Amino acid sequence: MPEFTRRDLLAGAAAAGSAGVAGCSGLFGDGDAPSTESVGEERARRLAEAYAPDLFFGAAEQWFPTDPRRYGTGRDGDRVVDGFDALDGYVAEFEASGAPPAPTVFYNVRRYTGSSLAAVQFWCYSVFDQFSVNFHWHDWEVLHVFVDTDAGDGDDVTGEPVLFVASAHARKVPNNEFLDPATDRASVIAEVGSHSSALGVNETRNAFERLPVDGDIADINNGLLSKLDLPAAYGLPRDEGFGLPFSLPELDGAPLFDHPKLPNVEREHFVPPELTVREYASLPSPPADLPTRSADVQFAYEGRSGTDAAAVDHTYALAPMSDVDVDELVGPQLSFEFAVPRFAENAVASHLTSTDVPQSQPRFTNPLADVTDPDHRSALASRFDVDVDGPVDAVVAVLREATGTDDAPGSNGVATSAATNEGVALLESDPTAAPTFNGVVALRGVPSGDHRLTVNAAGVAPHSQRFSHDGDSDTAAGVGDRGEVVVTPNEDAVKLRVDASGDDAPTVASLAVEDDFAGAVYAGEPPGEDRFGVYVHREGAYTAEIEDADGVSGAYRVNPAADQSTATIPEPRTGKASLTDFLTTYLTETFAQAKAFEDGDADGVDAVEVADDTAETAGKAVEEILNATSTATDDAAGSVGDAVDGVTGGVGNATGGSGDGTATTTDGVGDAADSVETAAGTVEDGIDDSLGGDGTETQTATATPTATQTETATGSTGTATGTDDGLLDDADALQAGGLLGLLRALEAAAVAATRAQAAAANGNADAANRRLRALRKRLVTVASVLERNRDDVPGKLPALVETRLPQLSRRVSQAIDAPL
Repeated sequence: MPEFTRRDLLAGAAAAGSAGVAGCSGLFGDGDAPSTESVGEERARRLAEAYAPDLFFGAAEQWFPTDPRRYGTGRDGDRVVDGFDALDGYVAEFEASGAPPAPTVFYNVRRYTGSSLAAVQFWCYSVFDQFSVNFHWHDWEVLHVFVDTDAGDGDDVTGEPVLFVASAHARKVPNNEFLDPATDRASVIAEVGSHSSALGVNETRNAFERLPVDGDIADINNGLLSKLDLPAAYGLPRDEGFGLPFSLPELDGAPLFDHPKLPNVEREHFVPPELTVREYASLPSPPADLPTRSADVQFAYEGRSGTDAAAVDHTYALAPMSDVDVDELVGPQLSFEFAVPRFAENAVASHLTSTDVPQSQPRFTNPLADVTDPDHRSALASRFDVDVDGPVDAVVAVLREATGTDDAPGSNGVATSAATNEGVALLESDPTAAPTFNGVVALRGVPSGDHRLTVNAAGVAPHSQRFSHDGDSDTAAGVGDRGEVVVTPNEDAVKLRVDASGDDAPTVASLAVEDDFAGAVYAGEPPGEDRFGVYVHREGAYTAEIEDADGVSGAYRVNPAADQSTATIPEPRTGKASLTDFLTTYLTETFAQAKAFEDGDADGVDAVEVADDTAETAGKAVEEILNATSTATDDAAGSVGDAVDGVTGGVGNATGGSGDGTATTTDGVGDAADSVETAAGTVEDGIDDSLGGDGTETQTATATPTATQTETATGSTGTATGTDDGLLDDADALQAGGLLGLLRALEAAAVAATRAQAAAANGNADAANRRLRALRKRLVTVASVLERNRDDVPGKLPALVETRLPQLSRRVSQAIDAPL
């Protein structure tokens, strides 16, 4: 996989130019755009005055709309506005007068050739943009008011509005739109710092409402994302109850306000500290109680008839964009932190270039380029016979946060909940980071093909994965149909690493990670091809499944320790051997944890220690279990119990301290496979299972005296009868009841899994499958014992076992079908 470096991002941003800056470009190119023409100055002025919006800003806003011409200088015959001059000059003027300098909104009117459709654009310039991970010198935001100039009375040259479009952030983030508004004059509700524009079209014009409230209409009518019951529009997160942490801009590794070219600029002239985080990765957990949007600062057009100057805080002037004689906006690139998870972690400082003047942007002459909702484009195309093209698909994902759960005993499960803070998403193919809204990633216009998506948020470990997008429909880049992206607080994050770089390692085509209680927490193409890492919560107990290029799976158990920061699967394998290793690991772990409940401590599972020599212990345990067939008495069951106890301590847990751990499984069994088979003897001498046509399993042992025991396993699949080798007895487990019965049933299942594992390790697929079918019956017994004795099994043990049985049953079927 090619390296994704700071240099690459810088080059990408430079190549993208102004098109890469948040809130500063249209969504589409101007290829075959419909032609437009300007209108006369007088008519343009009347249209601008008729639809001039009210502007609302939060109390924390620092940079209100102003006139860039006052900060321009001559340079090589051009009129240039330097970012340092604009920011420092604006702050100096604001401090001196106590009021925003020269509030101005610029207008531009375009009429589509041969059509009654016109667009009245309102452009607002701010000297700086500070957002969560987007900040840059010079910020242009725009409100498009599309007007049917043939509508209304004959003498009414202003027509009627048909669509409002308020610019959001990056070019792929859906704008805030309203088709067929009932008002002529929209409110623009600006996001603090970034000036992203939400709409106010209902009675509460100073607050954004994504959905109807108290019988009032919503402020947008964008269509729903196909995979989510949510309008596809950026909105206004802090109005919608979501935390929005801002970052501080840096230049050359230092805060921008310390720069010598900004003598008038102090820390207080940026977004306030209570809304700001310095670095995403430095926070142990997501910030809590970030302030929501508060008191408004309202601007209204100074020439609007009936305007009550006392009812607004400030008025603004209207000026035509044709009067803006600025040729270039300049300023050095600024940085923000964005962590990209890899096998070797690296923090990527991405960069954004300054925006350019509106006249250079495609949407200046083709405002339809900014219409992001497919239904709105279709409506305009059919009504006005204009070509309106654009994507109808999106890449979507939903942020979820992982936490420990009280439902699981000890550190053996997590829960996920909706994110409370907004995050950001970055496509490797696009240097622009896009913000989430309502915890949702929605990226329009993603080209078809293979991509890598990284999602990050303040105080959590980043998520990264590859995915394929067909370009014809929405793609969910996460877990399940909704595309859930589960992130973990930095303080609780454990990096699950996979190293498939060895010569015999398979190509990892996909990775799925499931927690016993929360279910799937990662699913998709991994972020790297042979060495990569994904983050999980240390309180979880996980099954990691890899799939190779041939569609064959392997599974591994990862149950991190409290002080662990990494867990490594060093040489992943796929096929029957890997899956039977996993089954042995999982069942032995479960048996060991169940035994911890014998002392009556519901959280006694925490006492199960992780052993560094798990693989070696497991290999010896197989020999002990199989050698125990020489005595088919009740005492033999105790011997087997002792042998299984030797594997307790969380077999398969990711071992290691706070440094680099290893997710060891029972690989040692494979090394000891030959001696295990020798110890077991031949089919006539030992333990080989055989299945008759009626499904009866017969096991013959050569021990003296010979003891045959009939087992009955009653469960959802009916009743299975047969004989056992005398080691463990399902009927005995059923009759014992309570915790003892459950322990016996789990022990029997662990023994069956270990035998299947030994056969698979020795290359005997038929024997492994017979023993896997025997294991399937043992799992039926476990479920039956649990169902009959739930009230007599202590604490949270029933929930622990219940959550694991479906996983075990699924892996048994998978192992039977898998090649060696």
